[in-house]
Amino acid sequence: MRPTGGLGILATRLHTVPVGALDGTHMNHALLLAAAIGFVTGLRSMTAPVLVAWAARLGWINLHGTPLSFMGSSVAVGVWSLLAISEYVADVLPMTPARIVPASLLVRVVTGGLSGACLAAANGSTLWLGAVLAVVGAMVGAYAGYYSRRGLVNRLKVNDILIAIPEDIVALGLAYLIVR
Repeated sequence: MRPTGGLGILATRLHTVPVGALDGTHMNHALLLAAAIGFVTGLRSMTAPVLVAWAARLGWINLHGTPLSFMGSSVAVGVWSLLAISEYVADVLPMTPARIVPASLLVRVVTGGLSGACLAAANGSTLWLGAVLAVVGAMVGAYAGYYSRRGLVNRLKVNDILIAIPEDIVALGLAYLIVR
């Protein structure tokens, strides 16, 4: 898309659009991205925020001038990276609770809401609407991921790790496509 009229400089990718420069179609796209990153959070609670933090740090999304600009800091990138790595390890341990228990869902609500708000802010939409849509996406992702993984393990009669690792890869790939 090219800049038109008085919209100011509009980047070729939606992720760097200045606040207020979106029309209805692009606003819908921005909110779809928020819901999609929420879905990723339902799969892996720390994958979305770590990729959002890295995207902000690398300049793929612009959070400057928003209340969420801290997400692009070195500290945020480091903390989210450690949390994500910890989650990938913990996910395959037998004592890890299911993602659909209340405590796990609460973490997904918080991290999904934060990630969705970041993408909404970076795309010129309202923080709260991005957060709400991401929370809905996180709930859908949590239940869809839980029942899909459980069903695949039971039907294929394989060890859980053989489904968990590909699920990690899917979550990482989706998050990358969303933030990039």
